Formats: sequence, C-alpha cells, structure tokens
Amino acid sequence: MDPFILGAATLLPFLLTSFIIELTPGPNMAYLAMVAAAEGRRPGMATVAGVALGLALVGFAASFGVAEFVGQSDTLYGALRWAGVGFLLYLAFDAWNADGEEAGPSGKPASFYFRRGLITNLLNPKAALFFVTVLPTFVDDARPLLPQNLTLAAIYVGVATAVHAAIVFLAGALEPVLNSPSRERLVRRVLALMLAAVAIWFGWSTRR
Repeated sequence: MDPFILGAATLLPFLLTSFIIELTPGPNMAYLAMVAAAEGRRPGMATVAGVALGLALVGFAASFGVAEFVGQSDTLYGALRWAGVGFLLYLAFDAWNADGEEAGPSGKPASFYFRRGLITNLLNPKAALFFVTVLPTFVDDARPLLPQNLTLAAIYVGVATAVHAAIVFLAGALEPVLNSPSRERLVRRVLALMLAAVAIWFGWSTRR
C-alpha cells in the first residue's frame, strides 16, 4: 500500500477541517486583508507566498517532532507566543503610522511583504499546534507516519494558500477606491486597530 496515497475517508474530512480552520479569523487573515486593501493585490500575494513558506516550514518541522517539542515546553511555547503577539502589535503600529502618500504597490519591494508573511507564521504557535494536535488524528497508524505527515502538511498548506489568495483578491478590490491619501490613511488605521485587536485576541486564545 502506497503510504503517500490518502483514501477519500481521510482526504475529504481533512480538506474540510483545514478549510474551516482557515476561515476562522486569525493573524494571517487580518494581516493579509490589511496589506491587500491598503497596498494592493501584488504586495498581498507576496505576503501570501511568505505565509505559505512559513506554514510549510512549520509543517516540515512538526513532521520531525520539532513542533511537538516546542509545544511541550512552557518556556519555548511562551516565548514563541509572546513574540508572535509582539510582532502583530508592531505590524499594527507600523500600519497606523504609515504615510498614505508613500503607500502602494510601488512603495516597498515584494520581498518586504514576503518576509513579513514568513515571520508572522514562524511566530504563530497555533500553526504548530495544528500540526501537532489536529493533523495526527488523520494519520493511519498502519502506514509509515512520516510520509503521511508530510503529505497532509502539504495539503494543508495548499488549502491555506488558496484561502489566503481569495482574501487578498477580495480585499484588494478596495485598493483602487483608496486613491486619495486621506481615505487610504483612514482605512489603514481602521485595519491597524483591527490587527491590534487580533493580536490581543491571539494572546488570549493561545494562553495556557
């Protein structure tokens, strides 16, 4: 039996679970919406690429037990959690103080948004916990575990990336409307407040 092939009894429930989890508001959704609405779809998609790489790295680490080790250590988990909260608050602060006249797709290179998307996920303990707590429930103990873990992680990254791209596409529709610095500044600051609220909720929901 090929360990890389997942039956419909495993694949379909996992796809549905992954999709529902990604629709739950969180740091990725809030930040992607903010970038796409204020900066445009191209910076938003660069952020999506960074988020996808971050998820893939966390999934890869989880498959080899690294994420489980972090999850079992209160010190490491706490450090990662507070670093994630701090980074989200920094992003909100940065967005609040951004000059609307300098904003836009040409204001910063794609690599800037890619790095921020990557860091946001690497500092997100909820991503690691998904791979440690939820993903193993879909693994068949009768098959080799590592290939299954890697395959399911890749599927989850694919689902998450599709959802994130849809968020960017929808939120990016607002960017052409924000063609005046005053309107852009207002929307950016509203989204910055929302991101700060997400950071506070993130800290509360990931506490132990």
